[in-house]
Amino acid sequence: MKALFDWIDDRTGYRRLLHEALNENVPGGARWRYVWGSTLTFAFFLQVVTGVVLWMAYAPSSHSAWESVFYIQNEMWGGWLLRGIHHYTAQFMTLLLALHLLQVVIDGAYKAPREVNFWTGILLLLLVMGLSLTGYLLPWDQKGYWATKVATSIAAVAPVIGPDLQRLIVGGADYGHHTLTRFFALHAGVLPGLIIALIFGHIYLFRRHGVKSKRPHRRPDAPFWPDQVFCDVVACLAILAAVLFLTFWTHGAGLSSPADPAEQYEAARPEWYFMFLFEILKYFPASRDFLGLNLEVWGAMILPGIVIGLIVAMPLIGRWRIGHRFNLGVLAMAFGIFGVFTWLAYAKDAANPAFQIAKEEAERQSQRVLELARIQGIPQTGALTLLHNDPLTQGPKLFAQHCASCHRFDGHDGTGREVQDPQSAPDLKGFASREWLTGFLDPEKILTAHYYGGTKFAERSRMVRFVERDVAEFDDAQKEMLRKVVIALSAEAQLPGQAEADAADAAVIAEGKKLLEHEDMRCTECHQFYFEDEDADAPNLTGYASREWIMSFIADPAHPRFYGDRNDRMPSFGKEETLNEKNIGLLADWLRGDWPRSDGQVAAASN
Repeated sequence: MKALFDWIDDRTGYRRLLHEALNENVPGGARWRYVWGSTLTFAFFLQVVTGVVLWMAYAPSSHSAWESVFYIQNEMWGGWLLRGIHHYTAQFMTLLLALHLLQVVIDGAYKAPREVNFWTGILLLLLVMGLSLTGYLLPWDQKGYWATKVATSIAAVAPVIGPDLQRLIVGGADYGHHTLTRFFALHAGVLPGLIIALIFGHIYLFRRHGVKSKRPHRRPDAPFWPDQVFCDVVACLAILAAVLFLTFWTHGAGLSSPADPAEQYEAARPEWYFMFLFEILKYFPASRDFLGLNLEVWGAMILPGIVIGLIVAMPLIGRWRIGHRFNLGVLAMAFGIFGVFTWLAYAKDAANPAFQIAKEEAERQSQRVLELARIQGIPQTGALTLLHNDPLTQGPKLFAQHCASCHRFDGHDGTGREVQDPQSAPDLKGFASREWLTGFLDPEKILTAHYYGGTKFAERSRMVRFVERDVAEFDDAQKEMLRKVVIALSAEAQLPGQAEADAADAAVIAEGKKLLEHEDMRCTECHQFYFEDEDADAPNLTGYASREWIMSFIADPAHPRFYGDRNDRMPSFGKEETLNEKNIGLLADWLRGDWPRSDGQVAAASN
């Protein structure tokens, strides 16, 4: 082996390089406070290795990026682990760079002759932030898409060149395929290349000028090997352990639903290290000016530019003792502003009910698309198609947009939000289920807001009179007949959520159908039920609340099959072409609780 190593050394001179690397003088001996540079280099090495492997499975296209990340996260062996390591190491890099900057300024290690080394460190910090920003978009999910759109829109506020600058960043007039490929080129090629070059330059300058320390030391100087190497290795292992802990705890990095430019993502927020700027900009509205510039320009560019400028100028300012103290004050102010406004941003979000609802809705949608992808696979048209064709996803949105001005769903608009308009139509959660119909035929409930309380039927409906006068006087035998009628009528809907109960009660359902014509029930005096009756003036109960029945009702409630001229303000969404057949079907399926689940079953509609 010695002969082999001698041959390699003769051709490469590696022993001299190792000697230079490991025998550098460390003033005062090994110290834990000197580990930051090594941990940063190690973190960047992890980023490069995991990034290259992820690159092999990633497809940088707006039509395939999310799908490829889904494959990495859920199908590729160890993919979730690689994504988690890559994601959390990026978080640690930002934190480590900030701590390294803090140590350098406190120690005065930016002073002559180390100015250029300090400036390369600042450039490294900015490039790492650029890596984080460009990497955020690559999954092409809602979270990354809208957060990146908000962040890059800041470029548009720059005077004169703003719109052109934003267009250059975005790669066109709007965010799309070119935005993604441009960010991928920056994230995987340009920025890493610049960072590698700066790291080599930074290390070269560091070795040229040595470690900056305060003398005298209690301990004598010592070489880099072995004590400082031991400290660096332990610190790197600690970083790796923390990254692995977070990765296993969260099962890798998150993946929200596919990017949908047509749907506003109200839960969009930047990563934690940009949250302070997100909060600061709230205090600088574009509608107001100062010194000829709108406040948004001041908040997004001028004030951050001043802070960065002061940090860059620290080596020049720090030539004097008072200048060093000034630099410490600037750094303390910068970290203070970062901490205060980051805390404010998260505190306001935590106290904002609308944001919390949007966040929960976004999480449900993210989990739903992952579930659908596992159940149905991803179609050639992309994963977004799964959500667009999913009743559980689209039903609440359609209900909130078209129905919630009158109806409610469990007291809200279907998405969990409160409605300002007064309720003037029934609450449709569990519509046509046994429980819903039982409440509807309860004399104490029929005129509540949950049913007919807000409708015109409350005053002149024979149904209301029947329930309040006749049903209220039912004896036990009649109540039992009514129970069977409810079961039979609910069975007409063939609701997936009570399919087992309907199958078990087949005999009761058959008896209940006959009881609809019983003189005590009086249902067929107004309603048709499997026979023609020209005198019937109430909705036809044949196939009541089935998918076809609900779709036909939504399309035209004023049709003679339903309410005819007695229709109470409900629009004919299909006849008036407010909703197409697909959307009516999605809304009907959601109300019926009819959507695919991973266990092959369905659940009653809930949100």
